[in-house]
Amino acid sequence: MIIIPAIDIRGGHAVRLEQGDFDRETQYGTPIEMAVKWQDAGASLLHIVDLDGARTGASCNLPLVQEICASVTCSCELGGGIRKLEDVQDAVAAGVDRVILGTSLANDPRLASALLEELSADQLIAGIDAHEGVVAVEGWQERSTVTAVDLAKELYDYGIRRFIYTDIARDGMFTGPHLGGLIKLCDALPEAGVIASGGIATPEHVHELAGLQRDNLEGAIVGKALYDGRTTYEALSDAIT
Repeated sequence: MIIIPAIDIRGGHAVRLEQGDFDRETQYGTPIEMAVKWQDAGASLLHIVDLDGARTGASCNLPLVQEICASVTCSCELGGGIRKLEDVQDAVAAGVDRVILGTSLANDPRLASALLEELSADQLIAGIDAHEGVVAVEGWQERSTVTAVDLAKELYDYGIRRFIYTDIARDGMFTGPHLGGLIKLCDALPEAGVIASGGIATPEHVHELAGLQRDNLEGAIVGKALYDGRTTYEALSDAIT
């Protein structure tokens, strides 16, 4: 398991939202500064989200994403506003190693098959954002009627092999990960990789994740707790073992 710093982009700034609420935003400098900072701290992978794209349904910050990718040597994954094959191709051309789709796959799981004709399974990630186990879409603004586990199983059948599970009620709230939801997802798809997101803020939280002893739990995305100095990348990484 690895620690994956998050870089959320809105209006050209690196920001953090509380529970995905665009009205509760804190700015933290430029995305490029943050990318270099987290790489220098030891990160091997950066989780980049185009919040403008997530809200509008179209990628808005690809030139900036390209600058980020050119500024670091570690791997980068990108989500937010990526809905169709052309969006995926543009993201890869910008330099990202992995592309995350959420709303579009939740609305049409069969899209995964078409995308995997152009991408390897390692390049495509399904982002599943959930509230009380039910999938949220459109930048967390809408709730579906599908459970996170049921959606993941359907996407797995269409070829998806890696998932990011975000509990949106915990995101930015420092309350710890949704262990129950992660256990259900890891156990439902033991051959798929799972990345935890939402609420992870302390070494103790990371220790709890490691304590689940799920071999397919690949990483933990951490955002606000790193930005406001509640913890450090090093402390979180040390808590894995």
